[in-house]
Amino acid sequence: MTTGRADLHTERLVLHPMTRQEAERVVRRRPGPGDRWGPEYPDAMDVRGARALLAACGADGGRQPAGNYEIRRREDGRAIGGIGLDRVSGTADTVTVGYGLNASARGRGYAAEALRALLAFAWSQGVARVEADADLDNLASQHVMAAAGMRPVGEDHRVRYFTATAPSARAAAPGERRTAPGAGQLGSS
Repeated sequence: MTTGRADLHTERLVLHPMTRQEAERVVRRRPGPGDRWGPEYPDAMDVRGARALLAACGADGGRQPAGNYEIRRREDGRAIGGIGLDRVSGTADTVTVGYGLNASARGRGYAAEALRALLAFAWSQGVARVEADADLDNLASQHVMAAAGMRPVGEDHRVRYFTATAPSARAAAPGERRTAPGAGQLGSS
């Protein structure tokens, strides 16, 4: 569970670790006092992520960095989507990532910015590999992953698979950057 962890800050966003109570409100689609939701938040994907977080409460035992984060704009604090990490069963250092933005927030680079920040956070927590996939016709999501430093590693009849490896888990090529993409944008509150 994500309780007790600090928000992650990028130039334009705050990734807020979702608490159990916040997830319950998202599932009910009823904001509580102090919740600042954008006009399309939560959408079906946000509700699905909140349900997954609630199902994992207790089972995850609070192991970082698994969990869901609300994506909020820094300029107005409004939630505009979500991003989350899930542990891959049977591995100690691999997670999967999923994300989604409300329709009105797309096309501004927010998803890639959030993904870069979450990758950098995952690397700082000892994760060695992050995996994701996107439907073959979802070119926007494929571009987001590529912009965040993930690379395609295969596909089947339905999806293209992507991966990113922590800088510390791979051998450096001559001239290769040894910091995680977006690492310089991270901050905590």
